Amino acid sequence: MLDEDRRDKTAVTGRALRFILGALSLVGGMTWILLNLHASSAALDVAVGAVLATGGLVLLMPHRIRLPRLLTGAVTAGFALIGTGAGLLAGQSRTCCQFAYISDRGWPYHWLQRGAVADDAETAYRLAQSASWTADLLTLAADLLIWSYVGLIVVVAVVLIGRARRTP
Repeated sequence: MLDEDRRDKTAVTGRALRFILGALSLVGGMTWILLNLHASSAALDVAVGAVLATGGLVLLMPHRIRLPRLLTGAVTAGFALIGTGAGLLAGQSRTCCQFAYISDRGWPYHWLQRGAVADDAETAYRLAQSASWTADLLTLAADLLIWSYVGLIVVVAVVLIGRARRTP
């Protein structure tokens, strides 16, 4: 009896958290698209907003799309880690502001950086190359969320394609 009460409370809490995350993702994704349509990186921002909105919609509609829990959890966690790790291959370096050299890594958003300021560009570059990398944890969390939603969307697509093939 006590175990059933715990399971019921855990299930209710899980559904509430899924609903809150889904609603925030859906509204946040649509807002992100609307706010960044005129930005210089509009294509990337629209793609990120679409992933967030679609992931939020999937979380809000578990009664419409039944997903295998273990497989979905493994795929979303795998996509989050692999996508964020692979995003480190994308880097950008720049010299600016008389004289600062900054290197950024991460995709779709830069979350790992190092840099230095010096009296000339060559010294700034040299100092930056020996500087420690610093991580922006909020941006890292956003990258992990985006990549986990990509994994969730892949699972949904595979499940729906599988269902369509089984139906005559």
